[in-house]
Amino acid sequence: MAENGTDCDQRRIRMIKEQHNGNFTDSSLLSERKRRDREERLNIVLWKQPLVTLQYFFLETLINLKEWTIKLWHRRSILVCFLLLLAVLTATYYIEGTHQQYVRYMEKKFFWCAYWVGLGILSSVGLGTGLHTFLLYLGPHIASVTLAAYECNSVNFPEPPYPDQIICPEEETPEGSISLWAIISKVRLEACMWGAGTAIGELPPYFMARAARLSGAEPDDEEYQEFEEMLEHAETAQDFASRAKLAVQNLVQKVGFFGILACASIPNPLFDLAGITCGHFLVPFWTFFGATLIGKAVIKMHIQKLFVIITFSKHIVEQMVSLIGAIPSIGPSLQKPFQEYLEAQRIKLHHRSDSGVPQGENWLSWMFEKLVIVMVCYFILSIINSMAQSYAKRLQQKMYSEEKTK
Repeated sequence: MAENGTDCDQRRIRMIKEQHNGNFTDSSLLSERKRRDREERLNIVLWKQPLVTLQYFFLETLINLKEWTIKLWHRRSILVCFLLLLAVLTATYYIEGTHQQYVRYMEKKFFWCAYWVGLGILSSVGLGTGLHTFLLYLGPHIASVTLAAYECNSVNFPEPPYPDQIICPEEETPEGSISLWAIISKVRLEACMWGAGTAIGELPPYFMARAARLSGAEPDDEEYQEFEEMLEHAETAQDFASRAKLAVQNLVQKVGFFGILACASIPNPLFDLAGITCGHFLVPFWTFFGATLIGKAVIKMHIQKLFVIITFSKHIVEQMVSLIGAIPSIGPSLQKPFQEYLEAQRIKLHHRSDSGVPQGENWLSWMFEKLVIVMVCYFILSIINSMAQSYAKRLQQKMYSEEKTK
């Protein structure tokens, strides 16, 4: 009897080991297959497979339009209220009356704010790659206002043409009357709107992780899978990147609102991980979004704004141009276009657009315009590639589900 019991125990142990080894092998094969599928998706780009990429992009666009249409239909009561409100606003806009001056003012402010909010969303939403709208749009705008303020000794630029074109006011103001706070106040609206847009762009990782946690499903999202692996191997992580990610996760999880605020208030490439952490641990929406909004639209935005204003202050710019001229051999040739550009900007600030002053083009402004065009084109290409890869992921997931049902 004892021998039979021992034999049964040994057979049970062997069966458990075989089952465990089988599961381990299946898991390894599945991981290897997912890795190959991911590599296959990453090869679906316009410069490698243009026809396939464009086909998948259009198919993914049609699927997204269908999904959005279904969601709108399910929320048709909200849609009807929105359309009624839009009809009332349209009627108010076109009916003549004394209210038109307020309508025009609100229209101008609304589109100005929407423009910067949209650029902020594009900067952080992560459609393949973020468009660096601070470097391309907001930073140059703040720099232009700063240079103009020191040149004009005022921020009371005539509106119009401001903000489309900056021109010094006609009344003379004493030199040195401009202050740092006056420049900050002049660009506060657009800067805060841009920061609010970046906060809105951080919501998708939060909603993705929150929906996955509530549903119990495992989303096929690389960032979320990386987050899950980090949680599993948190104690054994030794490299700097893993420890930095773990520090962000611990700060957000343990400190809560103020931890999110701290992460959002400084330039932080790991903030997507904070959004995933908050969604995974079911942090309330307003706790996450409120801290993110305050951090990005108020604290971080003022830090970036101060940096740009101080960097482009008149005396610092003049010192930088003189230092460029001090470079041996190539210094004077590099210094000349910068001096010409600054002189052209000064002439433009003191003349109205209809005064007939010739508008020469400097090679620095030409290069910047081409750089903006190249980065915008790359951003559009990245969106096309990302959506094509999303459709390829759909096909692979469909193949997985068909294999499971066999």
